[in-house]
Amino acid sequence: MKLLVVGSVAFDAIETPFGKTDKILGGAATYIGITSSILGVKSGIVSVVGGDFPQEYLDMFTERDVNIEGIEIVKEGKTFFWAGKYHNDLNTRDTLATEVNVLENFDPKIPDSMQDAEILLLGNLHPGVQLSVLEKMNNRPKLVILDTMNFWMDSALDILMDMIAKTDVITINDEEARQLSGEYSLVKAAKKIHTMGPEYVIIKKGEHGALLFHDNKVFAIPALPLEDVFDPTGAGDTFAGGFAAYLAKKGKFDFETMKSALIVGSAMASFTVEKFGTERIQEVNESDMFGRLRQFKELTTFDVELQ
Repeated sequence: MKLLVVGSVAFDAIETPFGKTDKILGGAATYIGITSSILGVKSGIVSVVGGDFPQEYLDMFTERDVNIEGIEIVKEGKTFFWAGKYHNDLNTRDTLATEVNVLENFDPKIPDSMQDAEILLLGNLHPGVQLSVLEKMNNRPKLVILDTMNFWMDSALDILMDMIAKTDVITINDEEARQLSGEYSLVKAAKKIHTMGPEYVIIKKGEHGALLFHDNKVFAIPALPLEDVFDPTGAGDTFAGGFAAYLAKKGKFDFETMKSALIVGSAMASFTVEKFGTERIQEVNESDMFGRLRQFKELTTFDVELQ
């Protein structure tokens, strides 16, 4: 199955307790595109960059068989830029700079070559932009996956609710799930979010793993304990990319396949945090992925004697 990704292709400047970077490649669609290529899934990116975006980054996508016909280049504009500084626990961060630039007037253009994509992954963008993508598709994809954040809950709740109603799978973190639902219990929060439209609700808990909710079923996975965590930037996007790419590879959207997709997403995200930006995930191959999945299996497989 084809995977269509709509989201930012951007520059980041990152500072953590372990070092700092200058302007490097970032953006949700970037992490998702790279991750899908590792799983051997055909994906296409719809985004916008400025004339300052290096050709070598575009070539990197092409070499990975990621369709970039939907990446608009505004030659007189500048690419979206974000700078942030993480605290010692790496769970909290301060935004030092946000330059929206060409993303401010982003009008997604779906190339004909991706109009038949069966899976649509909408990265964290204004919900009005996300809705416009659905309207521009000739046919509704078989599966619509939505990523959003508390900023849109604060600033564009009505239109976000319209987008959520058209969504099959929503991925948000625990804080956002509580804000969206008004419930502190994540089980209650997921039930309330189900009533808003999504059939599947994924609640990410950072270093504590993730939860998958469907009807009255719940599946929980841990995060893989790692010796070296340098930079959590893009981990959530890599998670979404691994999740969506696995579903595209299997061509099934039932609860059991979703459970496996959740593990693949978490395994891929565990690579991202080991170096700054996309540096580590660009090194990963299929063999590395299978090795990391085996680690997950060993971490979560056990037998209990009750007698």
